[in-house]
Amino acid sequence: MPESPLLHILIAALAGLLIGSFLNVCIYRLPRNLSVIAPRSFCPSCDATIPWYDNIPVLSYCILRGHCRQCHDAIPMHYLLVELTTALLFAFTVAEYGWTLVSLKWVVFASILVALFWTDLQNRMLPDELTLGGSVLGLIFAVFIHLPSAFAQLVFPAANPIVQSLCNATISALLLAGPLWLVARLYYRVRGREGLGLGDVKLLILCGLFQGIRDGLLTLLIGAVAGSVIGLVYIWFARKQAGTYELPFGAFLCAAALVVVLLLPPAWRPI
Repeated sequence: MPESPLLHILIAALAGLLIGSFLNVCIYRLPRNLSVIAPRSFCPSCDATIPWYDNIPVLSYCILRGHCRQCHDAIPMHYLLVELTTALLFAFTVAEYGWTLVSLKWVVFASILVALFWTDLQNRMLPDELTLGGSVLGLIFAVFIHLPSAFAQLVFPAANPIVQSLCNATISALLLAGPLWLVARLYYRVRGREGLGLGDVKLLILCGLFQGIRDGLLTLLIGAVAGSVIGLVYIWFARKQAGTYELPFGAFLCAAALVVVLLLPPAWRPI
């Protein structure tokens, strides 16, 4: 892997903190159909506008000891976690891939996944602005960064690399999302209620466009296994009803995608 200067890694971490602060806005506002641009950041408890000096990533949280300056209500811990996690993901990506277009692709993907993880965990919702909007970005990145696969070589062997990359991305998205959509429709017909939301299907389209079929399938496998095991353990300890508890499957897929892209050595992935 290319080595990155320490300064580049620090800049990436700082950028991650700033992006993480914006992601917190998205996580709160998108499920509530609020604009992520206006009004300015406000306290959800007392609606007081948050001044700039109380909105500095991580630092303000620590200075205020996790409480609103106006109403003194506790600020949820996930605000801090989102900022720190995004900073770490940005720093790790630049350290791993260098100051390159590939790094830009993966930090964009990581940012979308962080926001989707928390919206699904908190609201059981995967907003279209992130899944479908992110899918458009995935297609754009496929134009500039070749997505390897055997599909295009078999179907369009004479096509130029851009067409092959777009073909690979599109087929990967369909192969990942298609079976899950069929399972969801079948479950609805048999049980008469939704078992899997279309948000999960759109999330797999996003993963397919960014990751391709190989890493996308590994993401689905890790997410499904982790979701099943952790979900069953939680249901047992929390004494939930297994038949009615809504598992945040999308959150497990997001975490699995981050593991595959940034943490799993390429040699460990299936060929």
